[in-house]
Amino acid sequence: MTQLPILPILLPLLGGALCLFAEHRRFGAVAQRAVAWTSMLATLAAAVALAGLASGGGVTAYLLGDWPNHLGIVLMVDRLSALMVLATNVLAAACLLHACSGWDRRAPHFHALFQFQLVGLNGAFLTGDVFNLFVFFEVMLIASYGLLLSGGRGVRMRAGLHYVAFNIAASTLFLVALGLVYGVFGTLNMAELSARIAALPATDLPLAKATLGLLLVVFCAKAALLPLYLWLPDTYARAPASVAALFVIMTKVGIYASLRVGQLLLGEPAGALAGYGQDWIAWGALGTLALGTLGVLAAPRLRILAAYLVLVSAATLFIAFSLRAEGALGAGLYYLVHSTFVAAAIFMIADLVRRGRGDEMRDLSHPVASPAVRRAAGVMFLVAAVSVAGLPPLSGFVGKLALLQAVPAGDVAWVWSALLGSSLLVIVGLVRAGSNLFWRMPPPSPEVAGLRPAATRPVETAATVLLLALGVALSLGAAPVLEYTRQAAAQLMSPQDYVRQVRDTTPAWRNP
Repeated sequence: MTQLPILPILLPLLGGALCLFAEHRRFGAVAQRAVAWTSMLATLAAAVALAGLASGGGVTAYLLGDWPNHLGIVLMVDRLSALMVLATNVLAAACLLHACSGWDRRAPHFHALFQFQLVGLNGAFLTGDVFNLFVFFEVMLIASYGLLLSGGRGVRMRAGLHYVAFNIAASTLFLVALGLVYGVFGTLNMAELSARIAALPATDLPLAKATLGLLLVVFCAKAALLPLYLWLPDTYARAPASVAALFVIMTKVGIYASLRVGQLLLGEPAGALAGYGQDWIAWGALGTLALGTLGVLAAPRLRILAAYLVLVSAATLFIAFSLRAEGALGAGLYYLVHSTFVAAAIFMIADLVRRGRGDEMRDLSHPVASPAVRRAAGVMFLVAAVSVAGLPPLSGFVGKLALLQAVPAGDVAWVWSALLGSSLLVIVGLVRAGSNLFWRMPPPSPEVAGLRPAATRPVETAATVLLLALGVALSLGAAPVLEYTRQAAAQLMSPQDYVRQVRDTTPAWRNP
């Protein structure tokens, strides 16, 4: 168990390197898939073991170095980070299965980039140092550039270049913020920052507020919060289905970073800085929720609708976390896992619909898919729509109900109005999409009659069903999952154990 925290980073890193070697062998595609799945299953097993380690309630620190002021790389495992790593790798397994239906053959270096993306995602959730958070962000983003642009042309290339330009600008801002953080506090270790922030002299408070505000802006940009969300809908809608499904977790990285830094650095022990920026984030979340909901209503294509649903889920999570209540935070973490799986499934369903009849909701000139494809896509869309809209009995209803019940008394009016109003409009948008895509048929024409209907791809269908089944499982196992997320919330809101564990842990090479 001593080396367990490093495995979710080390295993995909090794898998990505081996995939690059496998590209030049005679059986390149088969060899790459074999290496990718071996690495994926090993990483998933490590994530499960990590969740088991964290479920006891302890905080585990893994030091890769121990220079003065805790400058060395430190990995931290608590309930929250273990939950995020497990959700990431379960989602990644479904996305890899979907890609192995044939799309991976059309994208150069797909499997290597996919593994390196997992390195960045897992590292971002496990790191205990703000600078290494930046490093893992960059690993994740560079791999995502390759996945998005690989094999692309036309509108996908244009959307991809916008995505690259935006994230390079955000990363530059992140680097500037890190320099300011180190200049103000003298460290980039999150635990050390938490310990030092309360003792900051009053004369340094204005600069500290500007520095931490800049850091929060970067995280909100990564999470696509208003007004920094404009890059997301077109980018996600143009990405291949398996890539877009994996990208769903990337917005959650920004939300996670904002939550982690907010609780460690801006919690109750922070003194004058306690709660700094939370009101701004709450207002931004309300605006994002409103615009995301309108985007769902106005979406001309199913893939764009799915992208706006990602925005709606991100805004809901920011609202839950801005309440700074243990119950709301725990319900929000449950909703985070649910929304990740169901939004990814909708991207996969949109790809199936697009190949069957096109996903333009107003254009009926495309051929209709075979009855089997139409029935399969319709049933999967129905399950996903019920879940994402928050209707009973699926996980979306459980998550939103738990969140509404946990809202503090002073915030009931605006939170209930925002969440219930957006849910109603999302239901309208989903009903409209389902009616247009599965009930309206194109008029008979020689062109349509002469085209061969699309057939299902069993591997893609299996990947989509897997994600939907995970949503059903979250509903059936709601009690233990909610209990885990509530415990994770309680642990997150009491950062003393986190800080103490880092300060008391020494690297193995120093032990006698």
